[in-house]
Amino acid sequence: MKGADIRRKFLEFFASKGHEIYPSASLVPVDDPSLLWINAGMAPLKPFFDGRRVPPNPRIASSQKCIRTNDIENVGKTARHQTFFEMLGNFSMGDYFKKEAIDWAWEFLTQQIGLEPDRLSVTIHPEDDEAYELWHKRIGIPDERIFRLEDNFWEIGEGPCGPCSEIFYDRGEGRGCGRPECNVGCECDRYLEIWNLVFTQFNHNPDGTYTPLPKKNIDTGMGLERMASVMQDVDSNFDTDLFRPIIDATSRAAGVEYGRRTDGDVALKVIADHVRTAVFAVGDGVLPGNEGRGYIIRRLLRRAVRYGRNLGLERPFLHRLVPVVGEVMGEAYPEIVEKAEFIGRVIKAEEERFLETLAEGEQVLAGYIAKLKAAGGRVLAGKDAFRLYDTFGFPIDLTREIAGETGIGVDEQGFEAELNAQRERARAARQEVESMQSKRGALVDLEVPSRFVGYDTPEVQTRIEALVVDDQFAERVSEGQHCLVVLNETPFYAESGGQVPDRGTIETASARLEVEDVQKAPRGQHVHTCRVVRGTVTVGEVVRARIDRGYREDVIKNHTATHLLHKALREVLGDHVAQAGSLVADTRLRFDFSHFGPLAPEEIEAVERMVNEEIWRNETVDIREMPLAEAKAMGAMALFGEKYGERVRVVKAGDFSIELCGGCHVSRTSEIGLFKIVSETGTGSGVRRVEAVTGRHAYGFLDARIKLLDTAASTLRVPPGEVPDKLIQVLGRMKEIERELESWRDRWIRGQALALADKAVDVGGVPLVAAAVAGATPEQMRRMVDVLREAVPSGVVVLGSRQEDKVVFVAAVSPDWVKRGLHAGRLVKEVAAVAGGGGGGKPDLAQAGGRHPEKLEEALARAPEWVRQQREAGVP
Repeated sequence: MKGADIRRKFLEFFASKGHEIYPSASLVPVDDPSLLWINAGMAPLKPFFDGRRVPPNPRIASSQKCIRTNDIENVGKTARHQTFFEMLGNFSMGDYFKKEAIDWAWEFLTQQIGLEPDRLSVTIHPEDDEAYELWHKRIGIPDERIFRLEDNFWEIGEGPCGPCSEIFYDRGEGRGCGRPECNVGCECDRYLEIWNLVFTQFNHNPDGTYTPLPKKNIDTGMGLERMASVMQDVDSNFDTDLFRPIIDATSRAAGVEYGRRTDGDVALKVIADHVRTAVFAVGDGVLPGNEGRGYIIRRLLRRAVRYGRNLGLERPFLHRLVPVVGEVMGEAYPEIVEKAEFIGRVIKAEEERFLETLAEGEQVLAGYIAKLKAAGGRVLAGKDAFRLYDTFGFPIDLTREIAGETGIGVDEQGFEAELNAQRERARAARQEVESMQSKRGALVDLEVPSRFVGYDTPEVQTRIEALVVDDQFAERVSEGQHCLVVLNETPFYAESGGQVPDRGTIETASARLEVEDVQKAPRGQHVHTCRVVRGTVTVGEVVRARIDRGYREDVIKNHTATHLLHKALREVLGDHVAQAGSLVADTRLRFDFSHFGPLAPEEIEAVERMVNEEIWRNETVDIREMPLAEAKAMGAMALFGEKYGERVRVVKAGDFSIELCGGCHVSRTSEIGLFKIVSETGTGSGVRRVEAVTGRHAYGFLDARIKLLDTAASTLRVPPGEVPDKLIQVLGRMKEIERELESWRDRWIRGQALALADKAVDVGGVPLVAAAVAGATPEQMRRMVDVLREAVPSGVVVLGSRQEDKVVFVAAVSPDWVKRGLHAGRLVKEVAAVAGGGGGGKPDLAQAGGRHPEKLEEALARAPEWVRQQREAGVP
């Protein structure tokens, strides 16, 4: 029995017991700060249970999507641990209680899905004699299969709670541990809990106290995946049809076979579980982030990526599993199919972001662990864990997990201290510095002089003080080699404070080196990463070092503009704005800052205009060194967490901006030319990001926008200035046309319905309309049913319509015939079965689909047969 069939049978069974079938709520709790996720079937129903709201029907049943993340590390390593699961449940709010809950649970398990009664055992709370009497005397379970356990009291966070009774299924000796004492509660997989019946009587209050609920309630939970593993007789939830298509798709992508290697199987299971969770969470609006739910999803996706790498999947792959999840779960949860493209984009973006840094980060962590073990240590330093987080995007949980696999702990208090102390996270800059550290082992003790003169001097004659090749000092380097070069004096800026390093050349009469990167050595020297494109150079040789002036000019425009942007943001938004990271490159600038929400369009416009007005004022950019105390007295802004010496460099742009900064800048603000914000986004809770362009890149951006406007104007055949009004006019006309079309549709629907009403036939005393409606959508058929209910107030309606490669049916039964026993859900199920489909619904209205549209007429012919059979079976 497939998972979808179990879900359907469960809901149909409880619908037959008078339950209202509720669709699954979002995974994100509404008005419930006690929960991070919806983690149980009853969670969305709390207001009904605790008396804040009264349900229209006190009997409810649902299949609720849930997330629990307290045992993430066990996912894939056990048969049952999952982060996402479906909880089948039936609930009573002050209506029925223990007798009915136990009766119906037994009936569903033994009669609806056919479990053997002698394989079922139950547990109860030691003080719950009422449950014992019901199980033992009413149901007939022998005393030796009823177990009293103290743990049989259910609660999860604040909210309704009470004693519970769990139902276990004996999977046979072949799945047991073989010990004589093996029974319910054993750690082996023989006795599997499949259903928990909670007899809810109390409310767990925020202060920890328990108070009686206004009415006694029933809350039951059956894990769909667990029940599927029983019905499909497989070893684990992951071997059911709810997981195997995802596992098989991953296996094919990785070129591995499921079931051959334990570690490979763990990876496949983790990926299947985590991608299911991510798909549903993103579908419910939760995006990967650094806090709360977003952090959980980011963590799961990154774990899945890491396990994928263990299988050899080096490129983004998780996003390709989104349609597979849709194929498995889309019938019950159509939203994940409707949003599949968006979900895939979100997951792919997160994969790409993580893959960029994962490989190097894992190597660094492996190095830390090896060094720690060699020294006899057992705990990874907090600063090392923070460096992995800040530089490589490793969540602390991932570091803990990888380290734990080798028996190493993590100093998480030290990590938190580092996290709180350092607010600026210019990740791109730190990545390069971290990479540089792996290259500069030979430079640790280097004491040769090296002075930066590039603030004012773009070209200088200097001397080579040191050469390093493959982490070893060298006397000379030749054409084709890569090397590190230290110069006596250099005009090349080393990457720092978010500003990218200079590019350029180092030359002699017979040699030429291209400078690709510049970083600071441990003792402060500027170390140039170079490629020798011609000739040979030696230590002590005199060379000419020359930066790429055009590149530098683009960079300094962006750097000074960043200072103006920082000040403008504080002027427009408030003094709470503080820099949280930056990138100053040649083609763009990026500025991260603290702020509580997105900027309004008028705020972005005000910031942009303020920066441009400072540019147009042609203010002098004054740069001076002075004592730190004097700079602070002048009002210079310092970056939080940045360490400054006694003397600092102050960059002052007119009377507008003044900051401590060691970077390169224009001489006058007018050199920036033009400033344009191209995006404003969020990077995490409380952190916003502005990206902007200046100078020729701003011109290029605006030129492209103007050309786009010209194209739109040409298409609309109006001058550019009239494009907005023309678009409004066109869109307005489209709405008018849509309204006219809708009016014609309404007339057509009503006409079709009235024509069908005239064709109603009598089947055993029941007026019946059963007809195919060409070209009608399911919604249009439902509207036809509404008209037919007016025209034929007593009777049965079944409509069908072809929808491309499938067929859809809608059935309705009038209230008087519902009372007499006819059921639209059962009728439409019978009709759809003829066309190779299924479905169901309420007694008065139901919908179903089929895979064989060519059998539409044959399926509709089943309707009068079914009505006749119901009458013959005793429907009055």
